[in-house]
Amino acid sequence: MSEKVVSDYNGYDYKKIFWEEADREYEDQADRMAIRKLLPKRMEKFADIGGGYGRLAAEYLKRAHKVYIFDYSKTELQQAKEIYGDKIETKVGDIYKLPFKDNELDGLMMVRVTHHLKYMNKAMSELYRVLKPGGVAVIEVANKRTLPKMARFVTGRSKVNPFDKKVANYKEISANGFYNYHPKYVEEIFDKVGFTTEKVLSVSNFRNKGLKKIFKTNNLVKMEDKAQSVLAPIRFAPSIYYKLRKPEK
Repeated sequence: MSEKVVSDYNGYDYKKIFWEEADREYEDQADRMAIRKLLPKRMEKFADIGGGYGRLAAEYLKRAHKVYIFDYSKTELQQAKEIYGDKIETKVGDIYKLPFKDNELDGLMMVRVTHHLKYMNKAMSELYRVLKPGGVAVIEVANKRTLPKMARFVTGRSKVNPFDKKVANYKEISANGFYNYHPKYVEEIFDKVGFTTEKVLSVSNFRNKGLKKIFKTNNLVKMEDKAQSVLAPIRFAPSIYYKLRKPEK
């Protein structure tokens, strides 16, 4: 295992344990909603970076002629192949050394991956490298500046300051590191790497056990649809989605 790889899902049934056996239908629908709003309608070559077993494949299979799912976990990729067969091609490797050529992809997305990234700038540089000029990257970022985290800091229940741009590493969640980022921090990285930010969405705005019990998934999803754009300028949802473009030369 590379010293730069934070989390290894080999041998772990992420599909069953994290998604199917847990109450995450709302989060799943919120992700899908954001992806449908941000991904281009037509792409020649597309890659789901850190796509695992292809949870979100239904949102991009009809949009791209050639689809790759990339992940570090052979377990996850084997599941993806079993589910989608010849509709996809799987690639295994290290996110800091992606197995794609320079300027190869018309589009890519990376969802629920950044919390595993110790070297965000290196990962973003790789995504920029493999994307064609004019290509689109949809990136989800784990946000440290959420309302619950603000409340815990202000009341002294947490020492992690959600207001500064320092990367938060929650080792109590994972000994290997579990990273959350301030929006300004990642936006500065996007800009430095060379990306142009075209759109931002606030996603999973109502990720809360209490709200799920009160409103139920269907109602939360309806609320989420409007909230994603309305709350985007505030940037305090657990997930912040970015539509980035690599400028034409």
